[in-house]
Amino acid sequence: MPDDARQNTHRLNADFASAVFADTAAMDWQASPSPSVFRKRLDLAGPAEAGRVTSVVRYEPDSTFPSHEHPDGEEILVLDGTFSDEHGDYPAGSYLLNPEGFSHAPRSAEGCVLFVKLRQYPGAPPGGARRQIHRDTGLMPWEACATGICQKVLYKEKAHPEVMRLLRLEAGAGYGLENHGGAEVFVISGAAAAGRHGALKMGAWLRLPPGEALELSSGEGARLYLKTGHLAEFSGD
Repeated sequence: MPDDARQNTHRLNADFASAVFADTAAMDWQASPSPSVFRKRLDLAGPAEAGRVTSVVRYEPDSTFPSHEHPDGEEILVLDGTFSDEHGDYPAGSYLLNPEGFSHAPRSAEGCVLFVKLRQYPGAPPGGARRQIHRDTGLMPWEACATGICQKVLYKEKAHPEVMRLLRLEAGAGYGLENHGGAEVFVISGAAAAGRHGALKMGAWLRLPPGEALELSSGEGARLYLKTGHLAEFSGD
């Protein structure tokens, strides 16, 4: 690899075959290319501003970000405030999947906080391009899937491995998943416990490699983002 390529390559929690945990509430905000947009990076593999990355992002009021492309797609969950671009306004609870090749100029008039995943879908997908998704999860009904557990499916297509959903655990409920293709949890509200990984407070992020079972329980109740299947390429099978 050329020296300049090495200098432009960054790795943060980039061993996708290992479990990793972060308490985003305890992390400091870091600068971004926009002076009014800040971030907390959770994982990064590749160039600093063009790698595969998972972040919590904060837009100050009246923030703008230069127009840019997403050659490998992006995923956004609006945690607080209202996020906007030239395609619309997205209040808290909105979920966006912008597929490969999408471009926009983000902004926020009132300010917002986002959970963001960039460059998640590299290369030409064998099942064809993913659909662009916009869901107002506040208008979606909860679907019961087990005692004390409900979900809202955000994205699921037979042609692609990843499934994204919101998961709600009532007080005292438990949830288990065998996890053949990787799992990732972000705590939106409440608190949960994740087996050997311990307590997950609001803002906690946990990523498990393929093969490590996901075990969740909640004494007080919790609402979570859960993504599965997206790390199958790192399973070693």
